[in-house]
Amino acid sequence: MTQRIRMAVFPVAGLGTRVLPATKTIPKEMLTVVDRPVLQHCVEEAREAGIEHFVFVTGRNKAVIEDHFDMAYELEDTLKRRNKNKELEELMRDLPRAGATSFTRQQAPLGLGHAVWCARDIIGNKPFAVLLPDMITLPGKHGGRCLAQCIEAYEKHDGNVIAVEEVAMKETDKYGVVAIGKDFGHTFEIKGMVEKPAKGTAPSTSIISGRYILKPEIFSILENVGAGAGGEIQLTDGMKKLSESQGFYGVRFDGKTYDTGSKVGFLAANVAFAMSRDDIRPGFLNELKKIIPSL
Repeated sequence: MTQRIRMAVFPVAGLGTRVLPATKTIPKEMLTVVDRPVLQHCVEEAREAGIEHFVFVTGRNKAVIEDHFDMAYELEDTLKRRNKNKELEELMRDLPRAGATSFTRQQAPLGLGHAVWCARDIIGNKPFAVLLPDMITLPGKHGGRCLAQCIEAYEKHDGNVIAVEEVAMKETDKYGVVAIGKDFGHTFEIKGMVEKPAKGTAPSTSIISGRYILKPEIFSILENVGAGAGGEIQLTDGMKKLSESQGFYGVRFDGKTYDTGSKVGFLAANVAFAMSRDDIRPGFLNELKKIIPSL
């Protein structure tokens, strides 16, 4: 019987250099898509998938993230006194329950693999999810957002899971890429993976897209794997080593993913998420209709 996935790791120590100067004083994870920080969208995706404990791997100047997931007494009291009940209810609905969040520090920018390793003592000996907070998703036809589809695949295959999406072959050198083995349609067996392969050498056009389910044995591997591409401890290198003893499966996420760590992706995410909201779509669509003819 597979162990239920209850915990998720959010690596939030990055500097956000791709969207400077916006991130000079504001963590990139706290930039807003419509009316919620990027990170809040990721937490909501995790909660919808059944995650109960949220582990944030932070860095310096990220205290606002911890504040966001805490009570705000002055604000809540002001909303009460002004009878802004709808706004207050929304704030309280988004608030994690007591004890459901943990924060740990990644003291140096040593890579994604190192950030995941920093959560080892909080996760313990349990399988867990990883969500890259730059990437936010909207549901697909298969059901649910990306992490929900990953957990479904984990329960089906009882192995490590990586979400993938398709790109053009000429773009594969920018990403981690997987090699496809036995194909089950929505999911498939992963027979290999490579981080940012040289142009023309990628084993497929299926790229790793920022959602993972990993077994706890990854921690001891990451502790010893050593520096990889860019002089950093790469999660892909750790997963390659783990795949020598455990199965890995890919999930073809059929929804939409937006990379809010890039300026174009951030703008596209705002448009897509606004259009997905029944309370915002009509007015926003009217504004778009005014803008588009002038382009």
